[in-house]
Amino acid sequence: MAQYAYRALNDAGRQVRGKLSANNETDLHQQLEEIGLMLIDSKPVKTSALSTAMAKGVSAREKIQFFVHLEQLQAAGVPLLDSLTDVRDSTDTPRLRDLTTTILNDVQGGAPLSQAFEKHPKVFGDLYAALVAAGEESGKLTESFRHLTKHVKWEDAIRQRVKKAARYPAIVMVLIMGMLGFMMGVVVPGIVEFLKSNGTELPPVTLALIATSDFVVNYWHVVLLTPAVIAAVIVVMVKSSETMRYALSCLALRIPVFGQLITKLAISRFAHFFAVMFQSGVPILQCLETAQRVVTNRCLEESMKTVRQQVQNGEPLSMAMRNSGQFPSLVCRMVKIGEDSGNLGGVMDNVTGFYDKDVDEAIDAMIAMIEPAMTVISGAIMAWIVAGVMGPIYNSLGST
Repeated sequence: MAQYAYRALNDAGRQVRGKLSANNETDLHQQLEEIGLMLIDSKPVKTSALSTAMAKGVSAREKIQFFVHLEQLQAAGVPLLDSLTDVRDSTDTPRLRDLTTTILNDVQGGAPLSQAFEKHPKVFGDLYAALVAAGEESGKLTESFRHLTKHVKWEDAIRQRVKKAARYPAIVMVLIMGMLGFMMGVVVPGIVEFLKSNGTELPPVTLALIATSDFVVNYWHVVLLTPAVIAAVIVVMVKSSETMRYALSCLALRIPVFGQLITKLAISRFAHFFAVMFQSGVPILQCLETAQRVVTNRCLEESMKTVRQQVQNGEPLSMAMRNSGQFPSLVCRMVKIGEDSGNLGGVMDNVTGFYDKDVDEAIDAMIAMIEPAMTVISGAIMAWIVAGVMGPIYNSLGST
């Protein structure tokens, strides 16, 4: 089945663009008619381009609405095909409507819903397909959709936390660099010319300031490009060398404050994915495999891979986590309690909640630490400029 990018007219006569899977243009025309659109023209597109476009157009809020709608319809006993049809017809977002139509076509063709999700990895990751597959096997799709709703909300909250952690330092750094560039490139050169014209002997602090100002004025492009080049080199090294990726990942964990934040985020993601899948009836080894892949740090991922191997060899999860050396003793004790009580999923939920709060506190503490640090840095720069400029001026006035 090919994918088509189409232009069509809706009932109001307005042009609508989108992408759909269809056997041919006749099939595409029939599908568009079912959702109240009249085809104008179309052209085939690649599957990867379709998935990427759909992923960019489907927000977390729309995913939540999608799964809440499916959960309610399934709880009411509505057949899956009718549920998907209702979701498709009720959505106002073109890309979500096209995505639902594509999934509906796959299910109508005999594919399980989990396999239909697997065809859109940019929108639905491993967790989505695994949870839906577990729901299909157990006959509890309603529960799977409920867990997916919870997961999307949590994932969106984590994304906002990460943005919050990165946004403030980035803004402050840009402001400081802008201030430094303005002072060194505009203010200092003008004052330096005045000092040189007086013939006053300049102290070392002023000479250093002049040298820095000259460098910024003459090599401003180097100053701007150097961070980008360093970042690009690191990215290339990480992608081309697994050893380098592992080494940099381990190094990141040792960075003060940031390393602890990375670890807490990783443990929170691991516990959340594990809890959601385990409570949905997914086997523990598959839970560990999926949870291992969502940890973005390669060093922690290797540790969690070791945990999975030990569990596969018959070791209790709590002991395997303790042996890895990457999980705090509190987490290991909580997992041990969950194993003994038979409530491992609930305990992992508690771990997620605990570390979500801990991550928030760590981000707030980091921001609180950055504020005075940036103030000190900017103050030191200004003090250097004032000392380098005002010192010779006072000396010049005193000698007259």
